[in-house]
Amino acid sequence: MADTQPTEATDEWWRGAAIYQVYVRSFADGDADGTGDLAGVRSRLPYLAALGVDALWFSPWYPSPLADGGYDVADYRAIDPAFGTLAEAEKLIAEARGAGIRTIIDIVPNHVSDRHVWFQAALAAGPGSVERELFHFRPGRGENGELPPNGWRSQFGGPAWTRLPDGDWYLHLFAPEQPDLNWDHPSVRKEHEDVLRFWFDRGVAGVRIDSAAMVAKDPLLPDFEEGRDPHPYIDRDELHEIYRSWRTIADSYDGVLIGEVWLPDAERFVRYLRPDELHTAFNFDFLACPWDAARLRASIDLTLAVHAPVGAPATWVLANHDVTRTATRYGRADTGFDFKTKAHGIPTDLVVGTRRARAAALLTLALPGSVYLYQGEELGLPEVEDIPADRLQDPMYFRSGGTDPGRDGCRVPLPWSGDAPPYGFGGERLWLPQPDGWARYTAEAEQADPESMLTLYRTALDLRRAEPGLGEGPMSWLDSAGEVLAFRRDGDFACVVNLSETPVDLPGHRQVLLASGPLGEDGRLPRDTAVWLRLGE
Repeated sequence: MADTQPTEATDEWWRGAAIYQVYVRSFADGDADGTGDLAGVRSRLPYLAALGVDALWFSPWYPSPLADGGYDVADYRAIDPAFGTLAEAEKLIAEARGAGIRTIIDIVPNHVSDRHVWFQAALAAGPGSVERELFHFRPGRGENGELPPNGWRSQFGGPAWTRLPDGDWYLHLFAPEQPDLNWDHPSVRKEHEDVLRFWFDRGVAGVRIDSAAMVAKDPLLPDFEEGRDPHPYIDRDELHEIYRSWRTIADSYDGVLIGEVWLPDAERFVRYLRPDELHTAFNFDFLACPWDAARLRASIDLTLAVHAPVGAPATWVLANHDVTRTATRYGRADTGFDFKTKAHGIPTDLVVGTRRARAAALLTLALPGSVYLYQGEELGLPEVEDIPADRLQDPMYFRSGGTDPGRDGCRVPLPWSGDAPPYGFGGERLWLPQPDGWARYTAEAEQADPESMLTLYRTALDLRRAEPGLGEGPMSWLDSAGEVLAFRRDGDFACVVNLSETPVDLPGHRQVLLASGPLGEDGRLPRDTAVWLRLGE
């Protein structure tokens, strides 16, 4: 176990950090069984250190039946045996810290797995039992209780209620295998506070809170009505008391709380970032933007304006385990589509998409605040859109009746080396199949290529650490054409991104530090290209 003593606050590293998301099943396989594991991550720590990231955020690594990719947690104090052991997790946390990389873990407070000991006890105890008070059990409506208690819908489609043979219904805002916890019950609150201490004691530097705005429910569980205020289960005022108690615990360990908060109302969103609540929250508005200068600039302005009054740093992210990979998303003919849509048949130009993804990387890494990098983005991986139906695993696919292929396409195991699957990942039959034609995307191939996406990210992250004006700090827009984003950071650093159809002039009296693609022979910035500059007098 790591040093278990809470520490005094040292530095606010998280305010400008580059944080790498590890989806363990798909990162690296240490025991050659086709599933990624902690041994695989430990073996790749030199790669992550060379990449230049400050922290690793691990998607859930707990024991789970995997009804929802690990977000159905059966035990918050253990590691899934497919990934390793708690002792290995402690070694990984310590070894990463020795390499200058902190660890952030996922906590899933809204629900547990239906295999969790609490829910199993609730099933055994029957209707009206104290064990069922930890969840949302209710009798049904209708003459014989045959109708759900209300009309709430699951995030994965279908009703948010499942009926048991004993007649009771239970609430699950996600899959039926993910029963929602009752956060009005003191035992639920105490359990999660204890879980926080458990992991902080083991050396983690921070916690990412899944579905952070959905935890509290109206105890009356009323039917949802469009425009109803307050919402019966999203962004309820009771949440702030919960996260204040978590902040007290985190502060005692110099730990960080990061919220997954999806809210369209900026004023409601920023309440979670007050000085006694969460440290940061994910910026989904920026992630959802198409490749459009006006939309991106408006999102950047809104993000910085919202965060400024509470003194919280902005966060920037281009991809995660839930959305279409950046090179594919930006290469689609219509970039105004829903960024989470995974529908097949949308025309994709990967040449265009990759060029834009490279430019977007420099844009994102130059903005003020912290940045999140989803594994494989540094390799420029595209979405895998032809996974055989019998290999798909995401509940979104099954709950939609196959109309939505789900999120498996961005969760395919990473290619590390070689010319054919499994590309050095480990094992022969991987938990999700890799496509042919990924040899050019392997870390081995890209490491040797000075023009690769991996080289671009490594160089940019090195510069980001070296440049005093990058990370957290001020920025100001420079005069530019309508389809060009140009801004200056503290000092003489500038970033220019050309989203127009034609090349544009760069500022005079400048030194080019890094470009996402070659400049024109005339020194102009081509379309879909970004450049970092040192401005002169």
